[in-house]
Amino acid sequence: YLLQEAQFAGLDFFVDERVLIPRSPIAEMIEQQFSPWLTHDVQNVLDLCTGSGCIGIACAYAFPHAQVDLADISVPALAVANTNIQRHELSVRVEAIESDCFSGLDGKKYDLIVSNPPYVDQSIMADLPEEYRHEPRLALEAGEEGLDLVLEILQQSAAHLTDHGVLVMEVGAAEGNLLQSAPSLPFLWLEFERGGEGVFLLTRDQLLTYAAEGRSAAS
Repeated sequence: YLLQEAQFAGLDFFVDERVLIPRSPIAEMIEQQFSPWLTHDVQNVLDLCTGSGCIGIACAYAFPHAQVDLADISVPALAVANTNIQRHELSVRVEAIESDCFSGLDGKKYDLIVSNPPYVDQSIMADLPEEYRHEPRLALEAGEEGLDLVLEILQQSAAHLTDHGVLVMEVGAAEGNLLQSAPSLPFLWLEFERGGEGVFLLTRDQLLTYAAEGRSAAS
């Protein structure tokens, strides 16, 4: 924040107190173009809960022919994302969109949805080190179990994925709570050479089954 500068996936980004400081292990997967799980031509990418836009903009470099949407509920965060879009001269292919989860993305479908949503539960939130308290609370706090937005994304993302699309999401320390809340989902937990955990991948078909189960339980 002092320098208003951060690196992610080998790229430089503007950051300030309106967004989290980029540190997701997803950077490693972007550099590898999500191989071997994405084998088809990627045309459309969504970075959901984008913050500074670092994940989506890095994806725009990894998939140079793709259109990329950066979605966030936070208007201040989207201002930072727009600054980074201009900084990387990607306004032709990358757009920042105000959206509460998928509400602002009606009818849009993506080959890849990547999300680093808020996932800090109440107990961890209360004990966060002082340095984390300078980051926006909206980007961290996610209810009693850290799953408020995570479960919503799991229910809705299938409707926004193409036939061979995949969802990649970071849930960090909420991994254990998620496994208890969604035991039927066959999560593929990704491993990283440079360290990091709590990131999973699911296919559209797997998410469709989960969403159908949720509708059946509700009825």
